[in-house]
Amino acid sequence: MSVRSIHTFPERRAAGHEHARADVRVDGLVGDRPKKAAVSVVGNDSPHTRANLVLDVPTLEVEALTGHVVRVGEVLLAVQATGNACAGLYASVGQPGTVRVGDVVEVVEDAS
Repeated sequence: MSVRSIHTFPERRAAGHEHARADVRVDGLVGDRPKKAAVSVVGNDSPHTRANLVLDVPTLEVEALTGHVVRVGEVLLAVQATGNACAGLYASVGQPGTVRVGDVVEVVEDAS
């Protein structure tokens, strides 16, 4: 699986911005407003959510990554369920860096 699109949402309820690449810090994507989680991730069947990363697989496959640490480009993310009705996953940033459209998502370890 890989990154299909990258989005930031600088203002609440305002339109988001699509990017070819984004720098990711411990608190989230540069230019994104603070949210419940540093990064949010969904599949290609949920593109109209306000997620930061849309992957090229269905959200059900994305949600199978729950409890793992994944590498996306230079970034390490610890992914977990959202804990609410939102599709996809939330992630904390373990290693900042840059993500780009087309970056492969690689499972690095089980986060438990």
